[in-house]
Amino acid sequence: MGTPVRVLIVDDSAVVRQLLSTLLSADPDIEVVGTAPDPHVARERIKALNPDVITLDVEMPHMDGVTFLRKIMTLRPTPVVMISTLTQAGAEITLEALEIGAVDFIAKPTQGLANAMAGLATELQTKVKGAARARIGVRRAPVAPPKPRAHQPRTYRPGGKIVVIGASTGGVEALKVVLMGLPPDCPPTLITQHMPPRFTAAFAERLNRECPMTVSEAMHDEIIEPGHVYIAPGSHHLELHRSGGRDTCKLSEGPPVSGHRPSVDVLFRSAARAAGRLAVGVILTGMGKDGAEGMLEMRQAGATTLGQNEETSLIYGMPRVAFERGGVIRQCALAQMSDAILDACDGAPDRSGRPGGVVDAA
Repeated sequence: MGTPVRVLIVDDSAVVRQLLSTLLSADPDIEVVGTAPDPHVARERIKALNPDVITLDVEMPHMDGVTFLRKIMTLRPTPVVMISTLTQAGAEITLEALEIGAVDFIAKPTQGLANAMAGLATELQTKVKGAARARIGVRRAPVAPPKPRAHQPRTYRPGGKIVVIGASTGGVEALKVVLMGLPPDCPPTLITQHMPPRFTAAFAERLNRECPMTVSEAMHDEIIEPGHVYIAPGSHHLELHRSGGRDTCKLSEGPPVSGHRPSVDVLFRSAARAAGRLAVGVILTGMGKDGAEGMLEMRQAGATTLGQNEETSLIYGMPRVAFERGGVIRQCALAQMSDAILDACDGAPDRSGRPGGVVDAA
């Protein structure tokens, strides 16, 4: 990477500070420039050290991590990786942090911390280096949630399409923007977002509270219906399965694919097989290449394929690889993605006068 990524570790536990320092320093592309036991000390060290990335504990004395994150994003926007816990409460707080502006998170186990964290060393190093490349400038300032599209009607006639969406780093915010732009009777939509099990459940509940359609974690053999969004559980691959004229969710605990379970490639390939030209694939912000090969298979099967553009991606990794490999027909800004999805799914001609589902070739 050239110059090492300079990291400041903020955690109230001396043991965790030492552990994170050791794990991160093992990567020659990372330099731990300092640590801080609380936000008050961290504030001064951020000013003095000007780190490239901050790792921030969710729960700390004097000022919790989310409150401190708000201050960082307001006064000195810096890529932040949250250090969370594998609990329901930790999941809720972490999702709030990601919406505020944290780039990513690591979920530390509640027992056997040293051994478990050592097993997460590669993931931690990768996420810190990825955060250093994040486009913090594309983050929206914290504002009131946008009104659902139900208050901003547009012509949309369901055309029997099924939408599949893949996302990773930055996806918590990006997915909310996309779903808030769809109507309550949206096309049936399956989503794979890279996230641990407890976090996907909390994420689905959060989206269900805020978005106009029904959002839930997918269940095995669940019938897919319009007006419903299905989130892949963090422990399972999610596939679209078509049998006897019915579309259902299929969950499996197979090995990781493209380094992930759930994997976007698994979801996209199932859509290519089961739906073909009746599928609409969308790949959003994220590190790595998961989804690129599956999206190419979708395009070859006649599906409409859309990718988030570089300018609005927090990390232009997954969409870039999918585009470069020829899987993406059209790149869109995040703010236009909902309309692009509806145009691709519309049973009526879209606003350009073309039949629904036709988009500009890349």
